[in-house]
Amino acid sequence: LPSSGTIASVNWNGKLIGAALGMWLGGPIGAALGLLVGHQFDGGAGPRGERGAAAAARVHELYFPAVFRVMGHVAKADGRGIFRFFEATMDALLQERRALERDLRHAIAARQLSIHYQPLVDCSSGRAVGFEALVRWEHATRGQVSPVDFIPVAEESGLIMPLGEWVLRSACVEAAKWPGDLRIAVNLSPAQFRHADLPKLVADIIAEAGLSAERLELEITEGLLIDDTDRAFATLTALKTLGVRISLDDFGTGYSSLGYLQRFPFDKIKIDRSFIQGLENSRDAMAIVRTVITLGQNLGMTVTAEGIETPEQYEMLRRENCHQVQGFLLGRPGPAMDIPAVLERLRSAETAEARAGDVPAGQGFGHAAE
Repeated sequence: LPSSGTIASVNWNGKLIGAALGMWLGGPIGAALGLLVGHQFDGGAGPRGERGAAAAARVHELYFPAVFRVMGHVAKADGRGIFRFFEATMDALLQERRALERDLRHAIAARQLSIHYQPLVDCSSGRAVGFEALVRWEHATRGQVSPVDFIPVAEESGLIMPLGEWVLRSACVEAAKWPGDLRIAVNLSPAQFRHADLPKLVADIIAEAGLSAERLELEITEGLLIDDTDRAFATLTALKTLGVRISLDDFGTGYSSLGYLQRFPFDKIKIDRSFIQGLENSRDAMAIVRTVITLGQNLGMTVTAEGIETPEQYEMLRRENCHQVQGFLLGRPGPAMDIPAVLERLRSAETAEARAGDVPAGQGFGHAAE
């Protein structure tokens, strides 16, 4: 490529270019093509040439990977058939992501993150059956940093490995203190899932925590199953052999291949909140939710609906015989110290509804969303 004197992003819907590069690379590539054109460094003989070559190598090693990530976000946002230069705003975004990564690295090392727990509730009785572990980050100057912002940074930088292990270990230790058969649900990232030693790591953690394997639920998304399906199912099988439960999260938002459900016996499927939000005013959303619930029941899988915010949504799901619900109506994520109070509140709500047959389902949970 010719030198441009600046860095630019080119996003072409280039069938011809895509086909040509596909032949050159030995296989098909996507139609959307992002190109990065950078400064041409003088790599000739002499001190100046050596410095130029060293500088170029340093840029390629440290700067370009991050730039490509930013360009990927910009290209997706801007659409196809456009030409864009690398602007100051993009550089600001790049610097912010690097600063966030630096702060996150320090926070993980200094144990400055925390885990909050959101209740999972039996839909028919209103009884708590477990909690989902959700990582939270209260930054000294940034305030509360959303997982939507820092989890992608952790995945891109590799920090998700120590972070994910810490969350899993801490959640299992906490769950071992809970009464009865309350379960703990923990999300697995793609990077964690691809790690060859994941089954051994899980086995060691539950053994050290003194937590029975059937009380641990590992949540994965459909995206984990796409890239290397055979390896993914081998890992899932090894985890199931330990006795832990496997949950398919955000069902209905990805490829939702029924072949996944046929090939691997998931213990649970979770209906994404985007479908729950439309329950009260969308017949299509209700039809989809009803179909997923029926599918789960016929396959012997627990069905959990996420994002329950109103008593009306709760009642609709209970009429459809949904197994479990989760959302602000039942309880917001909170620190471990709040779990006894959450359990007591849910027991009280369950008792109140059992005594008053004329009380609409879910009304006893109303104050949890405040």
